[in-house]
Amino acid sequence: MTERKTAAPKDAAQQEAQKTIDRAEERGLLGVEVDPTPNENYTVAGVLAGAPTPETDLDHARQVRQQLDDDARQR
Repeated sequence: MTERKTAAPKDAAQQEAQKTIDRAEERGLLGVEVDPTPNENYTVAGVLAGAPTPETDLDHARQVRQQLDDDARQR
C-alpha cells in the first residue's frame, strides 16, 4: 500500500485529486464496483436458497443495471 504524503496539496486541483484518491483508498479499490449483488448470493447456499443474481434473475439484472446507471449519473 502506498504511504500518504505529509504535506498538504498546494492548489485546488491537487486537493481535489487527493480527496478522490483518498476516497478510493478508503474503499479498498479504484474504479466502480461492477456488481452490487452480495457475494453470498453467488455461494452454493445462496443459490440453493434462491438468492437473486443478475445471471439468474432478469428483474434483479434490471435493478442492478438501473443502480449502476444512477450511480454513474451522480458522478
